[in-house]
Amino acid sequence: MGRRLILDSNILIAYERGTVDRSSLDDDELAIASVSVAEYRVGIELADTASRAAERARALVAITSAVDVLDYTQATAAHHGRLLAHVRRSGSPRGAHDLIIAAHAAETGRMILSRDAKARFGGLPGVSAIDA
Repeated sequence: MGRRLILDSNILIAYERGTVDRSSLDDDELAIASVSVAEYRVGIELADTASRAAERARALVAITSAVDVLDYTQATAAHHGRLLAHVRRSGSPRGAHDLIIAAHAAETGRMILSRDAKARFGGLPGVSAIDA
């Protein structure tokens, strides 16, 4: 068994575009936050053509059938609240959805795989991240 990862939304987009080495994740235990599904669905809703929307929808079905989708639970909310307090105290704001993804990572002991340097996941307490 490889790494226990939670995939950031930008990794899902890279998967759809074929710009991530999918085979490099074959041995890993993969999950995504349910908020990442919502972020991805925005791309489906905003697609410029019906065929593009359908392609993205098919990609989302493939992704969600291959990974665990993590629900936002009371335990997730506890981690989320702790992270919100941390970023407010430190004066280092983060995106709302990024903090939910980070809360899932802290809750489940997974590392976040991301291409988003601005999210600064690794700077959050109890959160580990690696760049894709």
